[in-house]
This record gives sequence, structure tokens and C-alpha cells, in this order.
Amino acid sequence: MEIIYYLVIGLIAGAIAGYLVPGRTPGGLIGTIIVGIVGAILGGWIFNSLLDLGVGGGIIGSIIVAVIGAVIILFALRKVS
Repeated sequence: MEIIYYLVIGLIAGAIAGYLVPGRTPGGLIGTIIVGIVGAILGGWIFNSLLDLGVGGGIIGSIIVAVIGAVIILFALRKVS
């Protein structure tokens, strides 16, 4: 059941990040999901390791952190390609 949660959060985060960062997302819907999931991992690492906030946030907090990470990933992807 967790895998579905990650896919949904990844899709939402990737879609929001796609609107925030101008340009085309490589890979279409699958690329958007992958960018969102990788962004969630990156965002989670940044917020847990570097900022050490120690707060939960629930699903809204997860989406916000995933969007921040996905924006970073998309910005880097679009600058490289």
C-alpha cells in the first residue's frame, strides 16, 4: 500500500513542479512520476538532514517537501538537456 502512496505523492509533486519550472518534462507522465519520487527523496533528505526540523506535516507536508525536491531536480534536468 505504501508504493501507491509514493506514486500518488510523486505524481502530484511532479505535476506541481512541472508547472513551476518552465519547459517540457522528459518522459511524459512516467517522467513526471519519477521526477516527483526522486524529488520527494531529495526533499526529504534536505529537510531531515540539513534543516533538522523534526516536524511531521502529514500528507500536505510530504507534498510540499516533494515539490521542493522535484523543482530542484527539474531545474537541474532542464539545464542539462
